[in-house]
Amino acid sequence: QVQVVESGGGLVQAGGSLRLSCTTSGLPLDVNNMGWFRQAPSKEREGVACVSWSGRTTYYADSVKGRFTISRGNDGNTLYLQMNSLKPEDTAMYYCAAKVPMGTDYCRGSDYWGQGTQVTVSS
Repeated sequence: QVQVVESGGGLVQAGGSLRLSCTTSGLPLDVNNMGWFRQAPSKEREGVACVSWSGRTTYYADSVKGRFTISRGNDGNTLYLQMNSLKPEDTAMYYCAAKVPMGTDYCRGSDYWGQGTQVTVSS
């Protein structure tokens, strides 16, 4: 059984930073494409940042380029999303997903989702 677990969300002031973490069980994180998605109230879920299994390909939504960085831990068991210069419009539930179809200009959801971690950015 595949489990995906996110952590690290919270409340932060605009301009601040947060780092989200994601771990998996039942599905190796280091040999699969992985991604971060978010969903704000009344909006559709959108891909934020994704990384290929090799690490050679990354995708970032235009709205987060230059501010967010997706990476894997050195142990290969953790996925991170470093979020800097946060804005109120970044407020959303953030989800980690495994085995995501992706390329340099797209990242789509998969069947393997976590429960999400809330990020709230106050102005």
